[in-house]
Amino acid sequence: MKLHKIVIGSRGSQLALWQANWVKSELERLHNNVNVNIRIIATSGDKIQDVPLAKIGGKGLFVKEIEEALLVKEIDIAIHSMKDVPMKLPEELQISVITKRENPLDALISKNGEKLDDLPLGSTIGTSSLRRSSQLLKYRGDLKIDALRGNIDTRLKKLDEGKYGAILLAAAGLNRLGWANRITEEVSHEILLPAMGQGALGIETRRDDIQIYNFISDLDHARTHFAVNAERALVGALDGGCQIPIGAYATVDGRLISLRGLVASLDGKTIYKLDKTGSVGEAIKIGQELGAELLKMGADYILKNLFQ
Repeated sequence: MKLHKIVIGSRGSQLALWQANWVKSELERLHNNVNVNIRIIATSGDKIQDVPLAKIGGKGLFVKEIEEALLVKEIDIAIHSMKDVPMKLPEELQISVITKRENPLDALISKNGEKLDDLPLGSTIGTSSLRRSSQLLKYRGDLKIDALRGNIDTRLKKLDEGKYGAILLAAAGLNRLGWANRITEEVSHEILLPAMGQGALGIETRRDDIQIYNFISDLDHARTHFAVNAERALVGALDGGCQIPIGAYATVDGRLISLRGLVASLDGKTIYKLDKTGSVGEAIKIGQELGAELLKMGADYILKNLFQ
């Protein structure tokens, strides 16, 4: 039997390697004729650790170098957290598979075990996500936001050292790494609307590599794929990315998809939020239409003046 070699491109963080190893194990479980290896690739977002992501600017900070390796065939597939994937991909590449979504919510981890409503007045919250901080300030304007970068273990260590009263992280990453016990509270999407694609993994391939697609296609989860397509279409219509205060979260029930979108000012004082429901077959159209409706409401003004 001929063994087919598949090289996965991945960032080197603990979470990224968990994700890559999970895909590796799934491929080896599904196919007895594959030999899967992982190649670690450092990205711009990994190299710059002392500056908040929003201030670095640009899109695709965590995927560009991996896509370059994919284009020159140094790797066969790339594994991404879907929230990090920019709207526009190189023409030769595509997100072929989106795996079943983990918990999409944001998680609060507090030093002394207080839930969000119970944190003392003026508590310092660690997050570098403008989406999280703006919605948090809308809900509790007394809280102080302080930048927080680094891998999950680094962020938890900073909390334990007393630099913050609490921090916000994606619940999915904590669950995957076995740190669900650190979660004080999963914050309702009514308070913190998740980022597009949060909790979902995408597998990127070359468009013309049919053989690779045949190996990975069974990992696709249709409901998640529809939901993330709608979320990405919404963010694309807003010309946004994961470093801008935009929330997008879709759920699929049978043949119906429900999408909620949000655009917030940095201080949380102005928030535009809309919902739209329709057929899963029109997921992308629903996202585009909802994005256009948010712009008409006034989101365009927020986005144009974001960093001025």
